[in-house]
Amino acid sequence: MQKSFNTYIACFNKLRALKLLTQINGVYLKKTKMNKGGPIIIIEDDLDDQEILTEVFNEINCKNKILFFADGELALEYLTTTEIEPFIIFSDINMPKLNGMQLREKIHENEDLRLKSIPYLFFSTSAEQQHVVDAYSKSIQGFFVKPSNYGELKATISTIVSYWEACVSPNYIK
Repeated sequence: MQKSFNTYIACFNKLRALKLLTQINGVYLKKTKMNKGGPIIIIEDDLDDQEILTEVFNEINCKNKILFFADGELALEYLTTTEIEPFIIFSDINMPKLNGMQLREKIHENEDLRLKSIPYLFFSTSAEQQHVVDAYSKSIQGFFVKPSNYGELKATISTIVSYWEACVSPNYIK
């Protein structure tokens, strides 16, 4: 109990010192908006899938920059060292070095990344029941199976992006 309280106080003092806090119903929230213009992070080790996804995002006229990472370690390094707040993270599950589940856990454990409220979605070729259960237990915002049909893939990506463009994040302050 004392450790979590000390962690909370340290976080509180850090944010308060930066004058980035607002209080809503007794809860302190960072004064930022979801960065809807930020890059879309795609963690995908299959180069063919990267190429197809690039085409899809171009065809739906997505204005966000698309950044691909071949493994979770590279993505985590980027997320922890950049000042840029990504719009959405699409992650495969089965990847080398640091798989999607491990990456999600590390992001969720990182106080700075968690406060950014970046939507984290799994976008995988299969959905084993245990993967889906594990994913939602790690507070992901969606689990999608990549459609094999190009038109369905395009419709799915378009729906996901449109949804998050319309969504208000927990740290949104107007």
